[in-house]
Amino acid sequence: MNPALQIALALGSVAILLGLMAVVRHYADVWRIGAEVQRKLIHIGTGLYALCLPWLFPDHWPVYFLVVLTLVVMLVLRLPNSRLGGTLHGVERRSYGDLLLAISVGLCLFLAGDQLYLYVLPIAVLTLADAAAALAGTTYGTQFFRVEDGEKSIEGSVVFFVITLLISIVCLLTMTPYAPLNIIVISLMVAAFGTLVEATSWRGFDNLFLPIGLLIFLAVHAASPLPNLIALALLFAISIVAFKAISPKIGLTNHASHVYVTTVFILLAVTAVQNAVIPILVLAAHAWSRSSAPCEGKYPDLDIVAALALISLGWLILGNATEWNAISFYGISAIGMLSALCALAASAQSTVRRIVILSGLAAAIVSIRKVTIDLNPDNTNWNGPMWPMVVANLALAAAIVTLFPQLFARARVTKITIISLVIPLSTYLYSVGFSGLLT
Repeated sequence: MNPALQIALALGSVAILLGLMAVVRHYADVWRIGAEVQRKLIHIGTGLYALCLPWLFPDHWPVYFLVVLTLVVMLVLRLPNSRLGGTLHGVERRSYGDLLLAISVGLCLFLAGDQLYLYVLPIAVLTLADAAAALAGTTYGTQFFRVEDGEKSIEGSVVFFVITLLISIVCLLTMTPYAPLNIIVISLMVAAFGTLVEATSWRGFDNLFLPIGLLIFLAVHAASPLPNLIALALLFAISIVAFKAISPKIGLTNHASHVYVTTVFILLAVTAVQNAVIPILVLAAHAWSRSSAPCEGKYPDLDIVAALALISLGWLILGNATEWNAISFYGISAIGMLSALCALAASAQSTVRRIVILSGLAAAIVSIRKVTIDLNPDNTNWNGPMWPMVVANLALAAAIVTLFPQLFARARVTKITIISLVIPLSTYLYSVGFSGLLT
């Protein structure tokens, strides 16, 4: 298929989306369909069409063009008084689900590569299980639990689990060579993991975290031997029980504790333990800073998880796009976040005690970093140990927070994340460009 035809098909795809929205909006007025059902009808239609994209477009670049175009359209529909936009934004809660759905389609296609099931399975779960859970919950839900400033239902979660389990079994049986018993164990974990992610997500973030989380989980573990899969399933179960017992003692809500355990499990499931230590400590440091130096954020526990998830995903995508492993730079970013959060937590201490605490922290971080470097394979350390960058990022984050703590009363996590990314991101881009010139 020539490029002009693929561009025309991408433009036609956007027209189909707008036409679907117009049809749903028209019949919503005629049949008095509620805002939630309207949104889910669009969600289903868009997702089903997205499942066809690998077969509609022989190349990937038109899909990326389509994603960008769709994002522009979605932003326009968010303008005030957009009648078509009401099919997506008529619900009372704030949601970025429409934007994140389009982003997820592009990212899943990019990360899946030539393993088509890594695209089809996550998008199918997002399309069918998520919509079915929402509709079942709003229609038949009687047992509810709190999620941020809204609520979800037990009935919806059960429906999500069952449909995800069926989708996973069908996709793995028809699209992979794995043994049936392995497929059953994988599918049970996919369903359990997906249900927890969907149940704990907020503001439409499940449209991003759910498919990307499933894709990464499958890419890392789908080919594992059966004993390894069973051990991983036990680790998942133990993590949930442990966090359930610990969360009340550190002031976490039920929702926040579920989000934390999901994040910790993802970190342990998709990377080696040594690479997960610092990011997990970031969560612990946030809990410490939240109690010692409260901020004005409405949901700070969710903010730190979202930030950690987004920078993890960002470094993963950047590493895949450039083909230069980014795990060390991700670790340096997490070191900056850990340093800043601990500096905030210690801000109420005397100067001497603060110096002692932060010095001890710096020594511990350097030790963990040294162990991580020694345990990781050579390809992850292609730019060397980068000790100057490690020390610089650690010192910069701690110094800014210590000197200007008042700046972090609002939008704390966003500011800390930006500060922590400046040095590793600039170093990575320079190093990749310089290494590319040499090769």
